[in-house]
Amino acid sequence: MLLAEAAARICEADAILVGASNGLSISEGLHLFADNKAFQELFGDVREKYHLHSILACMCANWPTEEEKWSFWARLIGHYCLAYTPTSLMRDLAALLAGRDHFIVTSNGEGHFARCGFEEERIFEIEGNWLFMQCARACHETLYKTEDTVRTMLASLQESGRIGEELIPKCPVCQGPMQVHAATDEHFLPDRDGNERLSTFLDRVRDKRLCVLELGIGSRNQLIKAPFMRLVASLPKASYVTINLGEICIADNIRDRATGLDGALNDIIPALRRACERHRH
Repeated sequence: MLLAEAAARICEADAILVGASNGLSISEGLHLFADNKAFQELFGDVREKYHLHSILACMCANWPTEEEKWSFWARLIGHYCLAYTPTSLMRDLAALLAGRDHFIVTSNGEGHFARCGFEEERIFEIEGNWLFMQCARACHETLYKTEDTVRTMLASLQESGRIGEELIPKCPVCQGPMQVHAATDEHFLPDRDGNERLSTFLDRVRDKRLCVLELGIGSRNQLIKAPFMRLVASLPKASYVTINLGEICIADNIRDRATGLDGALNDIIPALRRACERHRH
């Protein structure tokens, strides 16, 4: 019943605003917070040497050298970005949104949406994208691609077990250190263009039937969930569909226009895609 209700909200909408956070990454096998088998297999040496017990802890660590910092980031980006192939979950999500006016706001930094074929102009990565880097001091706002740098670092790690000093990127302006474009400290450069694209999308659909579709976002999320619920409350024609495992949070003032689906995204997204196909026919 709830699945059919969610499908109706999506199918009858003129536009869809997608919000995605850690629950989506976890469903694809990337768990920032866990000291799990995947973390230990990829970063067991880091865990033992530095007593860091999650990817997030490594991302925020005060590394003793630039070589050690970039050794971690190169391995993380290599494994979760450069070696990534679209999952069935993301293919089902793409099918769900195909031909629909949509926009995606995500706090995930691994860049999977673009690598799955979603249009970059329709994506706002509010906490950065690991496939880019910036001046660690934020002396200027230009972002630089990390892919070639990371591939060279990975080759050096495979050959010699270390990253040579000559491979460590330097800011082309101040000659200081660079860092991956991730919201790990006060120097993070927000994506102003992405925020502007979101504003343009919302201006265009403000008087239309907008469906907000939330993927794996917990109740304490103030970056996406809280403003999305406020947005729905402010738009009389808007509806709200939230999918999360073990926790469904819907504000009382939008409950009559909302549907919550409690379960794993890997199960619910394909089922929702099929329900939408039935609804359309």
